Amino acid sequence: MRYDTVIVGGGLAGLTAGISLQKAGKSTAIVSTGQNALYFFSGCFDSIQEPTPEIKSLFSEAGIRVHYTPGVRLMPMGTFKESALALEDVSLFPTPQFGKKVLIINFMAYHDFFSSFLAQGLEKQGMECRIRFLNLGDLAQPELGPNQMRAVQIARKLDDVWEKVVQEVRVLLKDEDTVVLPQVFGLNDASIPERIRQGIPARVVFAGTLPPSVPGIRTQMLLKKRYEVLGGTYLLGDRVTGAHVYEDVVQNVVTKQLDRHYLEADHFILASGSFFSKGLSSNPFKIYEPLFELDMDYDPDRNTWYDPTFANHQPYLGFGVKTDAQLRPSRGGVPVKNLYVIGSILGETHPELGSGAGLAIRSALKAAQLITGQP
Repeated sequence: MRYDTVIVGGGLAGLTAGISLQKAGKSTAIVSTGQNALYFFSGCFDSIQEPTPEIKSLFSEAGIRVHYTPGVRLMPMGTFKESALALEDVSLFPTPQFGKKVLIINFMAYHDFFSSFLAQGLEKQGMECRIRFLNLGDLAQPELGPNQMRAVQIARKLDDVWEKVVQEVRVLLKDEDTVVLPQVFGLNDASIPERIRQGIPARVVFAGTLPPSVPGIRTQMLLKKRYEVLGGTYLLGDRVTGAHVYEDVVQNVVTKQLDRHYLEADHFILASGSFFSKGLSSNPFKIYEPLFELDMDYDPDRNTWYDPTFANHQPYLGFGVKTDAQLRPSRGGVPVKNLYVIGSILGETHPELGSGAGLAIRSALKAAQLITGQP
């Protein structure tokens, strides 16, 4: 099978590149193992300040509702972080104090939303907090078992009974001016969070939970749908197991599911992610990129890879594949002519492209522009 471009990795970076190339009239295929960094997505596009027209159109055409409000966002443990561009259901505030009295709502037996820590963090900012629990079994039948009380399973139930949640919250609400709910609404319908806000007579803030991220999975589904509508081929649940490189040009890649049927292309994009998604690997002696064996940018002294204080920035997160200004990597110091590297696998090697979601989007758009020759 032959395409103009084959993309290894189906997360935010891979889908952004695929959508951009399909819009430019190129045929593409994305090979995705399934889970990616969007499953940890906070709902904020870190390091993106005011979005460019190209980024705005990427979101709007995929049906992803965003807002640009420079300020701070609420973190799951009750702390705050600067942000500017976020999904519509993620609140951004001018200051860390967004209310005087706060009602925090959680669900019984749901342990991935830390109500007590959240309350402690908000109280440090001068907000008075009260915590109450709803019984999901009373709202939706059949009741979920203890092993099913995760964000996605709860979200599937709540898509059908969110109005009951609103009614229960209205009963519990006393003199609070703000209600904080776990970010487990709107998995299949992005309008539900806003409808909840309209139904509760107080400010409603959705706070993040432990992964998987409901807004992240929703974003993934919408981008994938947009990519496929444009004619892209999305090979879900597959994995690239090998690549053939001849005279510094990638000829093709082979996947686990396609067996001996190669994916050939004029260009290849590596968007396989960092350590979590196994785009990068390590052993006691080195950090390496396992698929193409690309040159890496990292400190060979293993003692510098981490900071003993867990909460500090960990140096290994900045390590990544070494590329030139055109995002082309090298093997043994020799550039690979038709391969581009994008997303978190770059680590912090291209600070001009930002970090997090900003790095994923900017590097993907740049690679697509280089491939198509568009400005």
